[in-house]
Amino acid sequence: MLATKLSRPLLNFSVKALNFKDPGNGFRPVQRFSFPLLSPCGSRSYANEVDQIGSRAVLITGCDSGFGFALAKHLHDKGFIIYAGCLQKDKGEGGSKELDAMKSDRMRTVQLNVCDSKEMDRAVEHVQSSLEDPEKGLWGLVNNAGISTFGEVEFTSMDTYMEVAEVNLWGTVRTTKAFLPLIRRSKGRVVNISSMMGRMGSPARSPYCITKFGVEAFSDCLRYEMQPQGVMVSIVEPGNFIAGTNLYSPERIKAIADKMWDELPEIVRKDYGRKYFDEQVSKMESYCNSGSRDTSPVIESVAHALTSTTPYTRYHPMDYYWWLRMQIMTHMPAAIADRLYVY
Repeated sequence: MLATKLSRPLLNFSVKALNFKDPGNGFRPVQRFSFPLLSPCGSRSYANEVDQIGSRAVLITGCDSGFGFALAKHLHDKGFIIYAGCLQKDKGEGGSKELDAMKSDRMRTVQLNVCDSKEMDRAVEHVQSSLEDPEKGLWGLVNNAGISTFGEVEFTSMDTYMEVAEVNLWGTVRTTKAFLPLIRRSKGRVVNISSMMGRMGSPARSPYCITKFGVEAFSDCLRYEMQPQGVMVSIVEPGNFIAGTNLYSPERIKAIADKMWDELPEIVRKDYGRKYFDEQVSKMESYCNSGSRDTSPVIESVAHALTSTTPYTRYHPMDYYWWLRMQIMTHMPAAIADRLYVY
């Protein structure tokens, strides 16, 4: 009977074309994959929305560009009061300049380096003092600030590992701890931007994967602890949106690669050789060019997590290829998943 129940949904499962290795390694992605009971692109049906959105405030980190910048504008358009944390506000650069130019009393940019405890304290004081009713707290916190890099383990310096972790992981922890009292008062929401790379590893991405795996674990623990407090915690796991966020340009990839090669120990250079090194850099270039340019699935996932009366624990805004790959790599025996996608 159990086998019958489990098999029925699979009757609706269809695949027109199926190739398992990713575009970055020279293979085509899955095309026209459909699974009607699940929506890997985050386009799930919307439940009822919370009321009084116009009186609710949300803090977003990393609003200088990319997801954060787009989120600030989108959530502002939905009626939220936005505190847009910007790394370069003091310099008058990046997204803060355009957000300030909106001249809206609901769009408030804040100087915020998630690695700087003093700046974090000042941001908390600023938000708390400017809330209409601080006792009612802050409705939402979106931990979006992050950086990325690439490089195999032997190619990556310890300084790079620590730099990426300081922003992506410890920045998320630091910001959450700082604003959690305000979130608790409102029985609000914490939304952490993780990644599909927080669920599955990938060659040459260990600095990034480590931090996003950490964000996943932190978010799960926080969700368990906050449930009795009435605070809901959601994780958004975007797929490959590098092309849409302009995170990497050919010039930046080259600059990272050149610096990495120059700093390699001589024994590593000798053992691997420049040809192998350049091949790995070329794979990263292909991966970056294959990403989706439409970031709206990510933006809509965060909006749902903040507005729905029943937000989801995890959102998966990604194309079908990456969704299927994530399911296989997290549910099937590693020997099979490795053979399909890595070796």
